[in-house]
Amino acid sequence: MDRGGIFAGDDPFALTRSWLAEAERTEPNDPNAIALASVDAGGMPNARMVLLKDIEDDAFVFYTNYSSKKAQEIEGAGKAAFVMHWKTLRRQIRVRGVTEREEGQKADEYYASRSLKSRLGAWASQQSQPLSSREHLMAEVAKLTLTKGMNPARPSFWGGIRIRPLEIEFWADGAFRLHDRFRWTRDAVQDPWEIHRLNP
Repeated sequence: MDRGGIFAGDDPFALTRSWLAEAERTEPNDPNAIALASVDAGGMPNARMVLLKDIEDDAFVFYTNYSSKKAQEIEGAGKAAFVMHWKTLRRQIRVRGVTEREEGQKADEYYASRSLKSRLGAWASQQSQPLSSREHLMAEVAKLTLTKGMNPARPSFWGGIRIRPLEIEFWADGAFRLHDRFRWTRDAVQDPWEIHRLNP
């Protein structure tokens, strides 16, 4: 298979890190942004932008409030998908896989690395629920500043979601819309990857 250059290598997570590192030098805002897709209990799809916070050896991790719509949908289905798109590089990566929570030390460490206001905001926001006004939210943050102090612990309802992919596709723009596409697939997370070039 003629797979070299920007597609070289047999580890899709290393390849993702490499592409993201390039994007960090060229994208003006949030090169780690992903369009995260989920489905509700009735099969209706949802998509939204979130920030990818970790590329592990075999998974991708983002963080959220577990009572949010996205977290509830992902919990119900046990699956999620996302796409990363970099306009400056004319590249994208698509991922589909199974999910699990990250509620341990990694979640604690990431939460502690956030700014104090972001940590308090995680406590204050009843994510995805109706809000009477921004003033109400800010008052809640001020109240929690008094009760939680300057080093609040991670809320039990807030943490990571890990996506263990069964499919990863790398796409790069080609002349005359003859794009380059390579797809890594496996039937289960413990299985080896199969790699195929796809038609544009």
